[in-house]
Order: sequence, then structure tokens, then C-alpha cells
Amino acid sequence: MAGLPCSTPPMVTLLPCRIRPARGFTLIELMATVAIVAILASVALPAYSRYITRSRIPEATANLAAWQTKMEQWFQDSQTYLNTAGTGCGVAAPTSSYFSFSCSATSASAYTLTASGTHSMAGFTYTIDQDGNKKTPDVPSGWTASSSCWITNTGGTC
Repeated sequence: MAGLPCSTPPMVTLLPCRIRPARGFTLIELMATVAIVAILASVALPAYSRYITRSRIPEATANLAAWQTKMEQWFQDSQTYLNTAGTGCGVAAPTSSYFSFSCSATSASAYTLTASGTHSMAGFTYTIDQDGNKKTPDVPSGWTASSSCWITNTGGTC
């Protein structure tokens, strides 16, 4: 016979009382777990943030490339990059959640398309002109600007 639980009413019994093993975690074990999670989070969150930033850059570069193609089609049809009023680009700017787009048509044969970062992408600026020259004139701190390509990574790689 295994014995009676220790919480039985006090009476004289000849049977030994059964002792339950301790359950749960000690405060030290919980503190160690919290410390490990905090260390992992301090490494993972900045890396995740950089990953999200890099994942939003193709939204700008893809829209600029598509817009440039449409501008060239417009030029083939109308022999000018200007709109019919002669006051701006002949093709409407794309829309995006993280970039605003603008066009500077300096003449009938020249233009510059620009994607400027907004919200969490503020500080990024990408441009392309009628000759296909890609530039990254403005980037946030920690990134490297370029006058010859679109920067897609903090290391300055194109």
C-alpha cells in the first residue's frame, strides 16, 4: 500500500504519508530563460528590421523600370517625353505604399524618374533617366550612396 496523502486530517495512523515531488520551475530557471530570450531578441529584431527594409527596395526599382519602359513607349508614339500639354511627363506615375514617384521632364528628349522613400523607407532615393542611368543619390545612415547603380544592400552592392 502506497500510503496516505499528507493532507489527511490529523489522526494517528500507522501508515506513512506520501510526499509529492516538487513541481514547477524555480525563480533562477525562469530568470535564465528570460535572459536567453532577451539576448536572442536583441540580435534577431535588428536583423529582421534590415531584412524588411531590403525587401521593400524592389518595389521602387521595379516600378521605376516599368515606368521607364512606358516612357519609352510614349516617346515612340509621340516623339516627345512631355505630356500633351507640354508641362510634365507623358506617362502617369506609379503608386506605392513605401515610395512616392515623380518625373522631371526637362525637355522633349530628356527626363529623370525618381522614387523617394516614405514612412519606414524615408531617406532612400532612386533615379533613372532617359539613357537608363541608374543612381541612388540618397540613402539612410549606414548605407552607401551610388552614382552608377541602385543600391539594394547596406554593403553598397548593386
